Amino acid sequence: YRPFWRQAMGEIAFCAVSANEQVKGYGTRLMNHLKEYVCDKEAMTHLITFADNNAVGYFQKQGFTKDVMMEREKWVGYIKEYDGGTIMECHLSAQVSYTEFPAMIRKQRAAVDAKVRELSNAHVVYPGLVHFSAPAGPGGVRKPIPAEHIPGLQEAGWEPPGLPRYRLLHPNCGDGTPSYDNLNKFMRALVNLTTNHADVWPFLEAVSAEEVPDYYDVVKDPISMEVINARVDSGEYYATLEMFAADHRLMFNNCRLYNAPDTVFFKCATRLE
Repeated sequence: YRPFWRQAMGEIAFCAVSANEQVKGYGTRLMNHLKEYVCDKEAMTHLITFADNNAVGYFQKQGFTKDVMMEREKWVGYIKEYDGGTIMECHLSAQVSYTEFPAMIRKQRAAVDAKVRELSNAHVVYPGLVHFSAPAGPGGVRKPIPAEHIPGLQEAGWEPPGLPRYRLLHPNCGDGTPSYDNLNKFMRALVNLTTNHADVWPFLEAVSAEEVPDYYDVVKDPISMEVINARVDSGEYYATLEMFAADHRLMFNNCRLYNAPDTVFFKCATRLE
């Protein structure tokens, strides 16, 4: 470290930490003590250095910047310049205790954390669901968990939704009330209509990897009417009509993703959708 009293500036001429001792905080502690000393004892307002390419990241973490705001005449010709180096500057403040700075940040963080704990229960960690560790049922379908049985959900302010504001005006859907049983009947009726459509044949079963070797390299989330039918049959997979519709959209989009617009498969997807 070399001071320039008239300019109230100090040059970091050499700063190094042994390779086997790096990433342990020694460099930061060393720099903080230097800042504290030059502010308190030598009334310095700036530190400046020519950092080599490997040290730029370290100096940035210590508050140095590549944008040198100090007047050029204060440092040009005074500090040693190096080829391939980067001039960096750190503005010092006598109002900051650099050696106490890490402890101050820890106290501020603890105070913020304590205030957050007063206002919310986000810090409470509930045990995970064991439901998904058990084997899935037929077709990979798992029995759904009632939302009110999920730990922490009600504590977070969740309230069970009311019935949707629509009626299922379709034959074989009971009285039309949007209950889960009537919704399942409605989805079953739609599946029957779809599987009897003239353009459904490309979607009835999963695409064969032997016949189309690169299909699963392109389509990462495959689905077919066979899977949708099994999910409807389970009576437990589709909790909402939107989930049912989303699987159909995925099936059509997968087809259009893999096939060109002039193919029969692409056209079947558009007509069936």
